[in-house]
Amino acid sequence: MGLERTVQFPADGVPAWGAVAAHLARVGAAAPLRMIDGMPAFPDEEPERGWRELRAGLPAGMVTVRRAGDSIAVVVWSNADAALLAARDVVAWACAAAGGGSVEGALADEFARVCGLSPA
Repeated sequence: MGLERTVQFPADGVPAWGAVAAHLARVGAAAPLRMIDGMPAFPDEEPERGWRELRAGLPAGMVTVRRAGDSIAVVVWSNADAALLAARDVVAWACAAAGGGSVEGALADEFARVCGLSPA
């Protein structure tokens, strides 16, 4: 069972992973890729535009990013601690910020405030 945040984008607005990674780097949250669509990935590998699932390694643990249509689900396991839940929220924010999306109805800046994130 996973705990997830859903990020909704305008039509064809799902950002490339490079744009998401740039937002993560901006706030000091390195998230090297570990898997792309079920296959091992190099940490600096850029997935092709049609990727379906990514696994990113953050200091707090592994975060899964699943793409479905014009949305992305950012998922961690249900036994996640506070640090991993915060990492999930940072990844969700970065996805929304990179693609002009909203996290469960909140625009990126509003979501950041609600979750106590401090985007630079």
